[in-house]
Amino acid sequence: MADEEVVFEDAVEAISILESTPEMKIRKISTDQRVPLDEAMVEAKKAVDLFFNNKFTEAKDSLEPKADRSFYHALGNGTFEFLQAIMTYQPKDMERASNVLKSAIEVCNAYRRKTSIAESLGRMVKKADYDAYTEEEVHAELAYAECLQLKAVLTFTEDETLMSFVKGGMKLRSCFQSYKECWQILQNRGVSEDKHTMHFESGVRMGVGAFNLMISMLPAKVLKLLEFIGFSSSRSYGLEELERGYNLENSMRRILCAMVLLGNHLIMAYVLGTGEGDLKLADRIVTEQLQLYPDGVWFLFFKGRLEFVKCNIDEAIRWYTMSWKSQNIWPQFHHICYWELTWSHCFKQEWRTAVEFMSKLVLESKWSKCIYAYMKCAFLLMLGDRMTSRERDEVNALMRELPQWKQRIAGKSLPMEKFSVKKSARFINQKNSLCLPGLEMILVWNGIRILGKDWNCIEGMYRIADVEATEIQNQRQGDKFYHDNLALALLLKGTCLRHMKSPLQAEDTLIDCIDLESKIIEDTYIIPYAMVELGLMFIEHGKRDQGKVLLEKARSNYKGYSLESRLHFRIHSTFNDLKNAGDLPQ
Repeated sequence: MADEEVVFEDAVEAISILESTPEMKIRKISTDQRVPLDEAMVEAKKAVDLFFNNKFTEAKDSLEPKADRSFYHALGNGTFEFLQAIMTYQPKDMERASNVLKSAIEVCNAYRRKTSIAESLGRMVKKADYDAYTEEEVHAELAYAECLQLKAVLTFTEDETLMSFVKGGMKLRSCFQSYKECWQILQNRGVSEDKHTMHFESGVRMGVGAFNLMISMLPAKVLKLLEFIGFSSSRSYGLEELERGYNLENSMRRILCAMVLLGNHLIMAYVLGTGEGDLKLADRIVTEQLQLYPDGVWFLFFKGRLEFVKCNIDEAIRWYTMSWKSQNIWPQFHHICYWELTWSHCFKQEWRTAVEFMSKLVLESKWSKCIYAYMKCAFLLMLGDRMTSRERDEVNALMRELPQWKQRIAGKSLPMEKFSVKKSARFINQKNSLCLPGLEMILVWNGIRILGKDWNCIEGMYRIADVEATEIQNQRQGDKFYHDNLALALLLKGTCLRHMKSPLQAEDTLIDCIDLESKIIEDTYIIPYAMVELGLMFIEHGKRDQGKVLLEKARSNYKGYSLESRLHFRIHSTFNDLKNAGDLPQ
């Protein structure tokens, strides 16, 4: 199959290169005001180096003065504002980033090639003559696509109205079409006279790769809808394109390819998937980038994450701590490190240290006080009888307060916040107690698969779950939530046994859990989660047909339970892996 067929399906209609977002103003920049492409790219590259060396303010200050008349300065300035808005999640930062990106889109559009109506109609019957484009127009098209991509993401999170989704969708589609145009330019333009072809190529491959990767992660129903309106995706091809972009060693967007690849192989693969990330490639990228940016907060963090997913927890803690302490300009990046350090100490069952980092997030982070507060309570409850009276009072108070902190983002409540609020109500109804809430958090955040790489870690968790299951079974069955608690303990125990390579015991335990389905009152999510664990284990041990039946049953027969979409992502990822391996029809 040809490259262009793999990456993008042909759109039904001819796409005009002049396509613009509806609210965009037409900006004119005179020739004498324009910043030459050579100068713009040199200054943009310097800003990138400053940024990844933790000199965030200097990077932004170097671009802002020319952002109203140079598309590369506008793109860089918009990118920095976008990152700050996403990390702070403050309305004023969101508004500022939105305005800066809107201006950047207008600047990029001023440099893009303008076509007449006759030329646009002519493209319906013959291909555009991309050799007639100037190198500046080619790069402006790419920068335009990149700005639209950032603006679309921001629009989805700006407010709760349906209009934000409509606007975001329109920008995303315009961005997609612009990347398609860039792909056609890359494939069909003679570039012998272009000085900056490598920089353009790395950007196109980064954009095409990121789009394919992002869309391929969505559930099947959403994918069908997106394909109907002209989108297409291939996860494997997306990763290949990103790696090709990264391998263009001196290209300006190489580092962006690195960020997307590391985000996929070290984070998304473990949070939403069921397979392993490409740790060999991730190790190579992190090593190479740390040589360039030895004190850079981003790659110190990714080094920590690399060690974390290998379950080298002490090393992960060391690198996360280095990342946290490497800069103080963006305290929001400290919060990302606190989050990872929390899990690292949970894996070591150092509950109080985990609580210390979660307490920092409760006090400092604006992302989700509701989730942070619940997780703090969950980890304190793991102390059991070792909890002090002051700690117990704090848990009792937080559990009653946290429902008021539930928020709505893009018109919807966060699934994990809804889960936290339900568990806080359960805590109150269950006489101020919960069954293994800290281990349950590790389970629903997909952490047991990482724990399974270290025998001491996974065995420690197994022993806690085994003791709890035995204690519950020795209790009176008259307790209202007896079967909910027993099912959870069995799910945790069976999942641990699966990763301890004890398939027969794991199968028996998970089946015992599933058999409790009719007796569960609240925690209905446990049954489909148990089915997926059992199905994945069957697939791992060669019982693929049985495994696929269980996964399909979990996907189709259960609706409306807590964290449903999270499990659907894992099922979708597994079916994708099976399809790529030839075990499912294409």
